[in-house]
Amino acid sequence: MHATVARLGRYPVKSFQGETVDGAEVGMSGMAGDRRWAVVDPATGKALSAKRNRRLLEASARTTSGGEVVVTLPDGTSAAAGDQSLDRAVAAWLGRDVRVQGADADAPSAYEMNVVNTDEASPVVDIPCPPGTFFDFGAVHLLTTASLRAGAAAYPEGDWSAERFRPTVLVDAGDGAEGFLENEWVGRTVRIGDIVLQPFMPTVRCAMVTMPQTAHGLSRDLGIATTVNRHNQSSLGVYAVVAAPGRIEVGLPVVID
Repeated sequence: MHATVARLGRYPVKSFQGETVDGAEVGMSGMAGDRRWAVVDPATGKALSAKRNRRLLEASARTTSGGEVVVTLPDGTSAAAGDQSLDRAVAAWLGRDVRVQGADADAPSAYEMNVVNTDEASPVVDIPCPPGTFFDFGAVHLLTTASLRAGAAAYPEGDWSAERFRPTVLVDAGDGAEGFLENEWVGRTVRIGDIVLQPFMPTVRCAMVTMPQTAHGLSRDLGIATTVNRHNQSSLGVYAVVAAPGRIEVGLPVVID
């Protein structure tokens, strides 16, 4: 398989729209600046997630050249993460007491999700975030173009744009690659430049992939989750840990050992 890095996604604030980058440093805790902030309920200490608070997908966050995270709300209000004015603006927007808070390695947070990805009335469970981040599970989320094509073949009415699935690394697996390719990577090694990744589990998909993302022209679509459930055991992509850090760039070859 001749594979390359096709797209790199960074999401400075959990569940907000993020940014694509041409390159970035990747450490043991993931891509620099990725999901290091979240909207947090101070009463519970839990991070809010679009899994249960879909409005979060209407806001966006980007990283300046100086490393500052700037948030823009749907009404155009813009402020830096860590600024109290942003906390007030987000609280007013969501109509509840919240803070835009940085991740703490000594006091990891958690978020809530429904146990059935097509049923927002299903029971809710708490999922812990890795220390120092607001990731769902793994430090890196890998997704291939082959999997997106497989989903589109099974459900052509849906929009299978990579933006819907928010991967850290989208891998162009080549036109000849077929099926949910990265399922086979679990337990193997993925090398991208100097970076060594170890996929450890499939990315189980929640209701978030069904939600509208107006920034990318994506509409509400329960058929996405239904298709993933039926054709790939509710998963699309894989989570990986970083075994060796380094710099990642679009266009680098991806080697599977």
